[in-house]
Amino acid sequence: MADHLEASVTLPSDPASVSAARSYVVGTLEEWGLPSDTDVADTVRLIVSELATNAVQHTFGQSPTFTVDIALDCDEHLRIGVTDSHPRFPKRLPAAVQQDNGRGMVIVRWLTAECGGKLRVRPTREGGKTVSIELPWIIPAEPVPAGGQQEP
Repeated sequence: MADHLEASVTLPSDPASVSAARSYVVGTLEEWGLPSDTDVADTVRLIVSELATNAVQHTFGQSPTFTVDIALDCDEHLRIGVTDSHPRFPKRLPAAVQQDNGRGMVIVRWLTAECGGKLRVRPTREGGKTVSIELPWIIPAEPVPAGGQQEP
């Protein structure tokens, strides 16, 4: 594989774009060698869902679009970032029992840490922000066929 791969998509800040962002990321990672039916792909799918949902719901109409960037460096580090043009950084809300939402960043932080990764929030030059994760790039080993030997 190449030393560095990148992909990016810009979508309208609309609820339907969350599914499009998820599909784009999982499809791209599958092209890069990560099967879509793995635990890692499921984790990435959930993280992208949460970040894209935040970009749609919490920018209060001040970000007409959001961008999802994906980068793979030297088959070692996967970075996924969601950028919007709203200047407010995500806030950690109290996880009250009756609260129906507000736990997205807690979920992203926990999933990222569970995978040995890092979460970052940075301002953009244009006045918005990028919420990104970096994960170790781990492709599951091929299953061993019955009989204990792998096929050549």
